[in-house]
Amino acid sequence: MTSPASPPVNPRLALLQPYPFERLRALTQGITPNPEFRPISLGIGEPKHPAPKLVEEALMANLKGLSSYPATAGDPALRASISAWLQRRYGLTVDAATQILPVNGSREALFALAQVVIDPSRPGATVVCPNPFYQIYEGAALLAGATPAFANSDPARNFAADWSQIDEATWSRTQLLYVCSPGNPTGAVMPLSEWKTLFELSDRHGFVIASDECYSEIYFRDGPDAAPLSGLQAAVQLGRPDFRNLIAFTSLSKRSNVPGMRSGFVAGDAAWIKRFLLYRTYHGSAMSPMVQAASIAAWNDETHVIDNRAQYRAKFAAVTPVLAEVLDVALPDAGFYLWAAVPDGNDIGFAQGLLAQYNVGVLPGSLLAREAHGINPGAGRIRLALVAEQAECLEAARRIVDYVRNLR
Repeated sequence: MTSPASPPVNPRLALLQPYPFERLRALTQGITPNPEFRPISLGIGEPKHPAPKLVEEALMANLKGLSSYPATAGDPALRASISAWLQRRYGLTVDAATQILPVNGSREALFALAQVVIDPSRPGATVVCPNPFYQIYEGAALLAGATPAFANSDPARNFAADWSQIDEATWSRTQLLYVCSPGNPTGAVMPLSEWKTLFELSDRHGFVIASDECYSEIYFRDGPDAAPLSGLQAAVQLGRPDFRNLIAFTSLSKRSNVPGMRSGFVAGDAAWIKRFLLYRTYHGSAMSPMVQAASIAAWNDETHVIDNRAQYRAKFAAVTPVLAEVLDVALPDAGFYLWAAVPDGNDIGFAQGLLAQYNVGVLPGSLLAREAHGINPGAGRIRLALVAEQAECLEAARRIVDYVRNLR
């Protein structure tokens, strides 16, 4: 009897690296945390504030939506509410019918867009990413048949990506550029001048820009320019009202504390939105009618967003000075992470020791980055997600201070 033939497997799956949290679990599996302390996790960026009541009520009021198939393009009322939000937030006029598409959270859309954009038959197909980065960018590039190239963050510029590290030959092969503003994990926000540079590169080389803006509503300063700039907003200010080769991604997960609802949108170049809709029609990624109704309620309300932002501001104002007593750390431009340097530069050892001795979980920065241009730009730093209640975040900060002082 002959053995059955092995089934074919996409060889690109073997290129995927374990997710940072999988790698961290492997690095800490032999550690028994000190039982004198209750566990506190600052590792995962999962919002912990309560979901808005108006969202919960909208979900419950629209359960009959379970009885019908949703359209992939979304209900016109949802696209209209998103268009209205873009007008209120950024002063933009975005066509709800042709320039907006609801998505099931920004994560799946960031991945799926690469499958639409990338032509792997073109020699040297490349996707450029910031470094450190959200690992979906790398995975999307690899599974689409492209090679990732990385622009390291620059500590001298508040950890903004240094796009000048990408040479002209690499730009010429680039088909897709991921940007993240406000950045994960650094919180850096891209200014208009940086957008101008990237748009000029896009025009010269013909690549698409995917602008990940899921942290846009959590920021810490007041004033006319305090709110992070959107790529769409930058495009209009720079005379590109058609959003040529630009797709922006926004999510309700952080803005409205509903990560489990999986709701967001993409907006931008109508030609790419049309292609993306075609792909998603086959991909089977239509948003549930009840989630659409709840999303409309969320996009139409700013009161809960203001309250959410105030809670983060209070936490960062309380925690940052405590940690700054022993770590190199500063208030970011936006987002809900602190990006702190550890005393001896060993971010993995620091995370392991902190967990063992004080039962606090943090994410080593080197797990969020790749070796590029001779260094791992996340090495020597840890990412702290201030997503829990203020008292818990402060308790974690005090334990970190004790841990560092004992190290010294």
